[in-house]
Amino acid sequence: MPRGQNGKRGSACVVVLGDLGRSPRMQYHALSLARQASLEVDIIAYGGSEPHIAVLSHPSIHIHTMTQWPKIFQGLPRIFSPIMLLLKPIIQFFMLLWFLCLKIPSPDVFIVQSPPSVPTLVAVRWASLLRNSAFIIDWHNFGYTLLGLSLGRNSQFVSVYRWIENHYGKMADGSLCVTKAMQHELAQNWGINATVLYDQPPEFFHPTSLEEKHKMKQLFCRLDKDLRQPLGSGDFVSGGMGNYELNETLFTTQVGTDIFLKPNRAALVVSSPSCILLEAAVMYNRRVAAVLSEDDSTNEEFLWKEISDGKQYVYPRLLFIITGKGPEKEKYEEKIRRLHLKRVAFRTMWLSAEDYPLLLGSADLGVCLHTSSSGLDLPMKVVDMFGCGLPACAVSYSCIEELVKVKKNGLLFSTSSELADELMMLFKGFPDGCDALKSLRNGTLEMGSSARWATEWEEHAKPLVSKAS
Repeated sequence: MPRGQNGKRGSACVVVLGDLGRSPRMQYHALSLARQASLEVDIIAYGGSEPHIAVLSHPSIHIHTMTQWPKIFQGLPRIFSPIMLLLKPIIQFFMLLWFLCLKIPSPDVFIVQSPPSVPTLVAVRWASLLRNSAFIIDWHNFGYTLLGLSLGRNSQFVSVYRWIENHYGKMADGSLCVTKAMQHELAQNWGINATVLYDQPPEFFHPTSLEEKHKMKQLFCRLDKDLRQPLGSGDFVSGGMGNYELNETLFTTQVGTDIFLKPNRAALVVSSPSCILLEAAVMYNRRVAAVLSEDDSTNEEFLWKEISDGKQYVYPRLLFIITGKGPEKEKYEEKIRRLHLKRVAFRTMWLSAEDYPLLLGSADLGVCLHTSSSGLDLPMKVVDMFGCGLPACAVSYSCIEELVKVKKNGLLFSTSSELADELMMLFKGFPDGCDALKSLRNGTLEMGSSARWATEWEEHAKPLVSKAS
């Protein structure tokens, strides 16, 4: 719907006080508002990572990028922390108000991501009053619990933050949240009635189709050079290059027009960085070595080749692709360099929004190390994995079973030893004889076939947007 002359009719504003490219749920909100509600959509957010091409190319979505908080302030001595805790939200508040009240046309409805709640909820509430717009909060977590991780739950700053979060949260014309557990918490202890809108993958997260095998092959061709560069000392995927004249990469081979995954390939695991993951990898490497030592014929090629009677050896080498570009990436890379594992390798990379679903659709297992500060939110990474038909092992906490159904689409673990046990169990007989992994993948495909973002948004969010505006 085109904007009216007064700029108000048929429009919405999505507010993200963070990196838009790393805020997939808010990108999906913008797409649904434009596609399913036929609204003009203004997005106010920080820059950084590239949003999905569907957001960038939609003619009804307009992105307004705010200036990032200067990095020079992040390196100040701790003595200045109280000053920064006060100064930063004040500056962000006035910057947000300028964008919300002057930079964009007056919208019918504001939809704001929370956390961060301060100053976001305050600024958007003021703007909604000044511009006579509806005010909807999408609760992803609680900001005061995140602040409590660094300052401690008993900090006065945390208490003030919680009061502001609660006070302005009650002023919203409508609320969405990500779990039933959070819905209950908001109702019982905050006096806020929220509608559960589960994270679901959009249409571009789906199992790899026959047509997309060609894109998958192109992805591995692009990544092959990086994959063969060791992270530290040499490992089992280091050195050499794929034989591109024979259409061969580390994981795929092409025969005519058909593309196949190699039967003797390493298993591909997608994860985020964590000490639990590194410890589990060390345990897997040690346990597989112990199993193989029982056979006198063991050598460096043991896990790759078949013996003369056609039987395949039971445990594969593992290649962990660690995605993301968080602040602790270099710390984990340094730890990885010191591991020197023969049967496990790691690579770190940041993929575009278009390549990431292809990687998930090509992987064998996902590992999620997400833990919740409140115990009430769910990891978006697992949602993406399930959308691509990829089973996941995830850290166990209070509400995770709203997403991960144990032994149906994934497994849960609490320690590195439990994760190592699950890796041994799932990859035994890889790639053709790993029945446990195949069962999880089939369960993921069955459970994920009907769960899509557009359907959930149409049922739960669209009525709220229509009513509020």
